[in-house]
Amino acid sequence: MPELPEVETTRLGISPHILGRRVFEVIIRRYDLRWPVSRELVEIAGRGFVSVKRRSKYLLLETDGGQVVMVHLGMSGSLRIVPEGEEWRKHDHIGITLEGGMQMRYHDPRRFGLVMVVAAAEVNSHPLLKNLGPEPLEDNFTAEHLYWALRNKSIPVKVAVMDAKLVVGVGNIYASESLFRAGIHPALPANKLTKPKAERLVAAIKEVLAESITQGGTTLRDFLNSDGQPGYFAQRLFVYGRKGEACRVCGGIISHKVMGQRATFWCAGCQRR
Repeated sequence: MPELPEVETTRLGISPHILGRRVFEVIIRRYDLRWPVSRELVEIAGRGFVSVKRRSKYLLLETDGGQVVMVHLGMSGSLRIVPEGEEWRKHDHIGITLEGGMQMRYHDPRRFGLVMVVAAAEVNSHPLLKNLGPEPLEDNFTAEHLYWALRNKSIPVKVAVMDAKLVVGVGNIYASESLFRAGIHPALPANKLTKPKAERLVAAIKEVLAESITQGGTTLRDFLNSDGQPGYFAQRLFVYGRKGEACRVCGGIISHKVMGQRATFWCAGCQRR
């Protein structure tokens, strides 16, 4: 599933191509995604895009008509900018033709994504967004926030930091990698996280996500970023997906266990409870 860095990579990739551009035509080939495509999407024709933002894993494409096209890439979705005349791929479900002859296409083999039109004034109160926690790379995600948010939680800290109500965008891969860098065992009860450990973990989360965005997102089987090329952060993973391999730091063996129904990886030599 595309995570926050992949979605941010997509935002950065499409922004130069759609900002300030007027929509010439909207083509919807399939409406039956997990959430049906908004019928109002065709009404953005004639409007121009004035901002391209991201909230958690949702892309928010605002027009000068006060509409916001909210996009979630689901399990396997992607947005690409292609020439209008390029042949459509099998799972290209939506095409937004822009002035100048380019087209933004929504591609989603599993159809688990979302393309919805919301009034700009109602975006922050939308049910999918209103209960989300702070963005991990913004100033309001602090060690103090994390420490106090976990005081009453006895679940493993790795499971806790993946809760979008606590902080958005720390998906499975990035949670494992951040805990490794912070030297914290993923099974540590969340309410046992000390303030110094919270400082280390917040710093590690910010570092891992920022690096991944810079490098284009983590390479996942179904994800291609906006120029059609896979990301490269997976080449630098220390623990995720490396069960039984040697730790790149201490030489110990990487352990694996399912926590909160998600595969979890750690190095017992580098990460303490």
